Amino acid sequence: MPVEWQPVRQSRTHELVLQSIEQRVFAGELRAGDRLPPERELAPVLGVSRSALREALRVLETIGVLVAQPGRGPDAGARIVRHPDDALGRLLRLHFALGSYSLEDVLEARVVLERSSFEAAARNASPEDLDEAEALVVRMAEPGVPVLEFNDLDTRFHVHIARSSGNELTSTLTSAVRESVRPLILRALEAAEDWPATAAALNAEHTELLRLVRTGEGASAADLVEKHIRSLHGTLVDENSERARGDSRGDS
Repeated sequence: MPVEWQPVRQSRTHELVLQSIEQRVFAGELRAGDRLPPERELAPVLGVSRSALREALRVLETIGVLVAQPGRGPDAGARIVRHPDDALGRLLRLHFALGSYSLEDVLEARVVLERSSFEAAARNASPEDLDEAEALVVRMAEPGVPVLEFNDLDTRFHVHIARSSGNELTSTLTSAVRESVRPLILRALEAAEDWPATAAALNAEHTELLRLVRTGEGASAADLVEKHIRSLHGTLVDENSERARGDSRGDS
């Protein structure tokens, strides 16, 4: 049945437009894939200006629940979607950069999430999931893989295992947390004194992690992924702590 739109109050208009759309999502009247009416139709129905409507739609697009297609034709307009990974990753990166979360916070969150996802993947991952993960590991092991590409493949490997765990929320959170520290991890890899040796050591652990997941050894996979994360990410935490102590001594 068609959605019935009602006018909204004029105070803080774009927030009230957001509430109106959210209420219809919560009620099940709007679902992923549904299109909103064109701006020229929806704005007067809601009793708001088109600029206020656009502001609300931009917020929804930023948080990953709406995509807007400009132009005319059947594909034009705004459509409800489900793209939480990119949106959460972007927000978490900003908050991390602003100092809302420390490196220690992110490290411990990664450990909790990835222990859970690797253990669950050992129970739930399909052979196809693991074949895709293996292709990433094989590519990382090729000689001469640039640091930037290795970091991208590394991120994809960890996120792919999380997705194969069967828990979509764990997957989304793992992706967001890993993405939030991607630039820092890239700098740490670039600073490695012997990059080929570093890449080989990291990928040996990737290979063993994949083997443990394939053979259903979830507890061992969880232990190894914690060691794997702490070995590099933990180094970043230690360096940051040492730098903070140095700054503190300089201020005293």
